[in-house]
Amino acid sequence: MAVHSKNEAVMCKVFPSSLGPVAMRWFNGLKEGSISSFNELKRAFCSRFVTCSRVSWPLDSLLSMAMQEGETLKTYSDRYWEMFNEIDEDFDDVVVRTFKVGLPVKHDLRKSLTGKPVSNVYQLMDRIDKYKGRG
Repeated sequence: MAVHSKNEAVMCKVFPSSLGPVAMRWFNGLKEGSISSFNELKRAFCSRFVTCSRVSWPLDSLLSMAMQEGETLKTYSDRYWEMFNEIDEDFDDVVVRTFKVGLPVKHDLRKSLTGKPVSNVYQLMDRIDKYKGRG
């Protein structure tokens, strides 16, 4: 990244430390060399995270999500909710089903959601929290 002043150099170093997990994943996913100045970084960040300039994702985005081999429930859950938050419509029933289907068949949480289904996103989040520490 081209740095044009001491102040800009400091901002470039401090910027990542101010990000939450979702924004940090975005920041770490930037292609090397795709940002050439702090102003460009600010524009990219704002276009991605400032609400009024964001384009929502279609519901289909959730349908392709699945827990990856070796991925923890926490990581899968974080990715899932990040995508869920990009969808503007209310599809609780689809959200609950797609999350469950994205889990491996033998995963304890999937078994729990099959045996004792949840009816909305909040119940799903509570159930996920109960299973996160189990792996």
